[in-house]
Amino acid sequence: MLAALIRWSIQNRFLVLMATGLLAAWGIHATLSTPLDALPDLSDTQVIVRTEFPGQAPQVVEDQVTYPLTTTMLSVPGARTVRGYSFFGDSYVYIIFDDKTDLYWARSRVLEYLSQVTARLPPGAKPTLGPDGTGVGWIYEYALVDHGGKYDISQLRALQDWFLKYELKAVPNVAEVASVGGLVKQYQVVLDPDRLRALGITLARVKEALGNSNNEAGGSVLELGEAEYAVRATGYLKGLEDFRHVPVGLGTGGTPILLGDVARIQIGPELRRGISELDGKGEAVGGIIVMRAGKNALETIDAVKAKIASLKASLPAGVEIVPTYDRSGLIHRSVATLRDRLIEEFIVVTLVCALFLFHFRSAFVAIVSLPLGILAGRLAWRAFAGSLADRAMFCDLLAQAPLNLERNVSIESVRAFKLVTLAEVSAISAELHRVLGLTEQQAVDVIATATSLAGALWQMATPGPEALELRRGATLPRTGKAAQRIVRLWFCRSSVFSTPSGLCPQEFFRPAIFLDFLFDTI
Repeated sequence: MLAALIRWSIQNRFLVLMATGLLAAWGIHATLSTPLDALPDLSDTQVIVRTEFPGQAPQVVEDQVTYPLTTTMLSVPGARTVRGYSFFGDSYVYIIFDDKTDLYWARSRVLEYLSQVTARLPPGAKPTLGPDGTGVGWIYEYALVDHGGKYDISQLRALQDWFLKYELKAVPNVAEVASVGGLVKQYQVVLDPDRLRALGITLARVKEALGNSNNEAGGSVLELGEAEYAVRATGYLKGLEDFRHVPVGLGTGGTPILLGDVARIQIGPELRRGISELDGKGEAVGGIIVMRAGKNALETIDAVKAKIASLKASLPAGVEIVPTYDRSGLIHRSVATLRDRLIEEFIVVTLVCALFLFHFRSAFVAIVSLPLGILAGRLAWRAFAGSLADRAMFCDLLAQAPLNLERNVSIESVRAFKLVTLAEVSAISAELHRVLGLTEQQAVDVIATATSLAGALWQMATPGPEALELRRGATLPRTGKAAQRIVRLWFCRSSVFSTPSGLCPQEFFRPAIFLDFLFDTI
């Protein structure tokens, strides 16, 4: 099979060259379009369901929210594992799917089953799907710094939540912009229980009054003078005074009872369980950019940077966006390391072939085959791995594969050409150990190198289909002598295989066993 393939390739050189050019072009295109990332994304396909149940204890959340959700999600097609976590006021359900399950197919299936269980959840519990990202989608982080000292952390958090967050979520391939740090501004109603009891006002009545007073309604249209006028009533609460004037009931004699009569209205921060600080200088407000699963991290980071640069002119005076985490530097360094190692490998292989074979055409074979092998590997990489780091161990394999391939090809060539048998290898190894003191592995490496050199010289000396007829019993005086000189020269110049007594290893070639087995009996 292999001989027929080689014979066909020699007879159809133009087709081989054309296929090589197409392979190189396709490989270059795959290399340029490969998503770049420095961290391998080995996470499972999962969908997160978050349900807010404000003010409820973890056990209540577990019984009324988490348990119904987890039992329903167990029957989702392709779901391998379902995990539920209950916290104060929050429920998280993780649905992990089988390998190779499409993320968006999984999200659509979860939504279907979520619609079935929503009716069984208590009022106020609103389940939502998490972002379509993964654990390594955290690609960029920034902080808002006020150099002028004019804005407190609550104002910076409002700037982040109501301006920067929505602008950055519009960047392609950004799944989520999570706000961190600062204080979330709230209008807080602090009720006086004594006043409520004295006036006969219940908490439910106060809640209903606030909901009815913070609303907007339409009244259809009114036709006047052949023109239609839309009727609309607005009643949004916009300040502390608006809250204080909300009617919550009637007193004696029909006097309205206002919210300000039974409660203290104030602006305060939302309850929080953590803070963020920057460089030990105090609390800071920031944002975390989460990338969609499977997208190009480097392109997404560049797009985020460009968007931030365009938003700087819209920020208040003295406020600056400071990057605190940027993965693009790590990506560039990882790519540079891989590129440098491959270039070094090309140079080393070229020099070794040129020095040991003393033949430019043979060295050119390695120079061409190495890049082509890597480009062909990039095609499979692009098809199966997804991004540059989706298989971190593949980077090392890619750097070592050409050398391993060359060695394996040499060993297979020796086996195919029947240069030596297993018995002869054992005999030569024993003689190398006795004369030179080599280990078994060193002896095998010497035999493989010498025989591969002989095979390469045979193909150089006899080009064409007749080179495939190499077998035991053929005569090859010129190639045998040339390979003999090359191996002797290499042994004499190599300090690795020098004997302790200082004897030049070429003296070993005087016994007939090595030369007979390797060269003279070809």
